[in-house]
Amino acid sequence: MVSSVKMPRPSIETTDMLIGALLRVPAQAIHRRIVNELNAAGFEQLRVPHMAVLQFPGPDGVRPGMLAERAGMSKQAMNQLLRSLEALGYIVRSDAPNQRRARIVRLTKRGHAAYAKIHDILRDIEREWSAELGPRDFAQLKELLSRVWESPLAR
Repeated sequence: MVSSVKMPRPSIETTDMLIGALLRVPAQAIHRRIVNELNAAGFEQLRVPHMAVLQFPGPDGVRPGMLAERAGMSKQAMNQLLRSLEALGYIVRSDAPNQRRARIVRLTKRGHAAYAKIHDILRDIEREWSAELGPRDFAQLKELLSRVWESPLAR
């Protein structure tokens, strides 16, 4: 396991934090952990911005415009990330079958390996969070976040 660098926290009471910060701060910590462990596992070139492409449900078979929409970024910014990942050997872009001028993204063998490693890292994180919060509270956290995910609140 890779030790993570603890970021200094400002002296703010979590009771004063709004939902955006309560969701963002752990998500950012997870992204940093994923990248640190990917780098240690031999995927040295991957950086936090690449997670916009490699995040669930993954880019395989998806058009760049859909990836941009999922990530909440412009098509131009997404295409820059895709160019980077393509140059590093994680993805290839090809013509979409039966669609004029449309392109789709495919993971390469190296991309599939990195995506599988991300899944392993996230399973480790879930085990750690469950141990920290207790299995019941962690299950409740996941249930509540799943309800938000499936609701109009997350659209």
